[in-house]
Amino acid sequence: MGPKWLCVLCVLCVPGSVGVATLAQTPATIDGKPALTIANDRLSLAIRTEGGAMVRLVLNDDPAAVNPLHTGLGHFVCVDGFGPVSREERAAGLPGHGEAHIVPWTVTSSEKTGAAPARTTTVSFSATLPLVQEIFHRTIRVVDGENVVYIDSELENQLAFDRPVNWGEHATIGSPFLELGKTVVEMSATRAMTRSHDSQSDAPPHRLASFKPFNWPMAPALTGELIDVRPTPGTMPIGDHTTSLMDPARRLVFVTALNADRRLLLGYVFRREEYPWTQLWESYPSSDRLARGLEFATQPFDLPRREVIQTNALFDTPTYRWLPAKSRIASSFLMFYTRTPDGFHTVSDVVLDGGKLTVEDRGSGKRVVLTASRPL
Repeated sequence: MGPKWLCVLCVLCVPGSVGVATLAQTPATIDGKPALTIANDRLSLAIRTEGGAMVRLVLNDDPAAVNPLHTGLGHFVCVDGFGPVSREERAAGLPGHGEAHIVPWTVTSSEKTGAAPARTTTVSFSATLPLVQEIFHRTIRVVDGENVVYIDSELENQLAFDRPVNWGEHATIGSPFLELGKTVVEMSATRAMTRSHDSQSDAPPHRLASFKPFNWPMAPALTGELIDVRPTPGTMPIGDHTTSLMDPARRLVFVTALNADRRLLLGYVFRREEYPWTQLWESYPSSDRLARGLEFATQPFDLPRREVIQTNALFDTPTYRWLPAKSRIASSFLMFYTRTPDGFHTVSDVVLDGGKLTVEDRGSGKRVVLTASRPL
């Protein structure tokens, strides 16, 4: 890391002031690794400067500073590549999950625009992917008065031919937000599939059957009964993996994780045409090693490139995306993190419309309404 980005930022809110922010001159560290923080008056998000993982998201007025993201994994992007590599790719130096999550990310711009109470803080990054000869661009924005983070990305092809690409947003939640028997995942999904046991580790042991279709959220167990995979299991060790097709009738789809006991809700809203699949990766080997992936992607499972391309489609839906020659493709999604009211127990729907993000619990009749000024 050179002086170029040291003088650019961390963007940090000033405690006790609404909509006021300053530019810090030195970066922070998360788990001993360099990171910067982008913040508004509501929340703060830490981003690693190598690999671009979003690793710490907290509400500014939360004395416990509960971070829903897995401290080690956080939310990182898998591009171009989502899954293990072939023998030949490994010999050529290509890492699993693509290059973007391990290369340096350069801050290309940092600015504040607008005026209080709706000032926007924007940080843009660029990451060169030399092995696949692509460039990844990402812009992250927060607006004062909002519990929302807006993420816009582009993938640029430096080669003179069209190519299929693999792109996954590897969001992972962890403790203390993730609790056995308490944290519940909801999403706007339809058909689903359990992952083949042959393509995943046997440790911790599986409770779901191998490579079986089902209708979200009731998945087939090894013993034949159906298991609701929305709640985090109350026992361990358990390790399972499913993929779900996001509702083709919707333009915008969602995945959320709710800890009703803590009254905390994390969620994502994204364009279904860009990310038609969401994987739930569950790993609960011990009480101090809980992880649950909410991975929305161009493909149903994180598998080697050849296998993904040869599969071509699942449930009549493509398993990859095309990147044209000397061109860029884009994606956009938002992440939100908020408290929920007493008695709010489940997420029935998430709707982004008219500058508002509305999260409904139809069972209780309660809802969360957040200001969300940027459309998708």
